[in-house]
Amino acid sequence: MKKVLVAPSILSADFGNLEREIRDIERAGADLIHIDVMDGHFVPNITIGPVVIKGIRKLTKMPLDVHLMIDEPIRYVKEFRDAGSDWITVHYESCDDLPETIEAVRRTGAQTGLSLKPKTAIDERVKQFLPILDVVLIMSVEPGFGGQKFMPEAVPKIIELRKLYKGLISIDGGINAEYAPVVRKAGVDVLVAGTAVFGQKDRAKAIEKLRG
Repeated sequence: MKKVLVAPSILSADFGNLEREIRDIERAGADLIHIDVMDGHFVPNITIGPVVIKGIRKLTKMPLDVHLMIDEPIRYVKEFRDAGSDWITVHYESCDDLPETIEAVRRTGAQTGLSLKPKTAIDERVKQFLPILDVVLIMSVEPGFGGQKFMPEAVPKIIELRKLYKGLISIDGGINAEYAPVVRKAGVDVLVAGTAVFGQKDRAKAIEKLRG
């Protein structure tokens, strides 16, 4: 069985000790750092921007998986890439010109991702982009806040996508040791987890449990 990647979500880290937190999950075996960028418009919360990502980039060689939960992300794609983002994921629902936005991410050389909110179906419009995407991020909670409960309706969506798509499938929202085996079996490649990693004393054991 292929190795499932674990991407701890920095939103659940202790920002007062961010360097220590990053080094801890790195030693614990994390594969990526997932960074949620929220603008207070597309989602009701506000988090961080390129300046913080630039600082994180100096602390680790782990790939930075940057999830842009912002309106019209095309305006900031280059700025986030220049700050050190390795993966850049935009939301299907947040772009007036989705083809151009995806192309803008691809032009930067970043791994190109598209995220789908829980109620967004894998319709013909989504399908047309699959051949040019590196990762599809399935949201298993409504985006905007950490600590929400996993929505099981994400599972048939993953199964449907896996039949259509050979690239990486990521899952974000309520992932813990209980739900990780379910989504792994459905075909997920990347597990984004916040409190299931950062909320645990033994982060190595937590990551091992998620991988199964």
